[in-house]
Amino acid sequence: MKKLLLSVFALSAMVFSVVSTAATPTKNQDGVVEIYLEQHGGHFTARDTLAGLKPGKYQFIIENKTNKLVGFQLQNFTTKAQLDMFPLEVGQTKRTDVVEVTEEGVRFRCPINPTPWYDIDGIRG
Repeated sequence: MKKLLLSVFALSAMVFSVVSTAATPTKNQDGVVEIYLEQHGGHFTARDTLAGLKPGKYQFIIENKTNKLVGFQLQNFTTKAQLDMFPLEVGQTKRTDVVEVTEEGVRFRCPINPTPWYDIDGIRG
């Protein structure tokens, strides 16, 4: 039982250390925050943490890591207004237009390969 508890504790500590060292997105020379995303089969991963984002100018950089055509759709979280949408060929990386993200938040998904909406609604000034 002690070994099991120690193993669980060690695993929890390792997971926490990885999560706690996730970087936050940085601004480029134009003052635009760059969000790097990878699209895999049915889900997205982010290079940096998306928690604690603030209102401002953002650009999403998406890489297609699948073996098929996918897409990227970006909307205002509250109003559902379309901010950008485009297809991505296999291995292709594309950037969204620079968008103004407010406290209303944003959400994104792949409109071609079914993925859930990824909501970023905790944006505070």
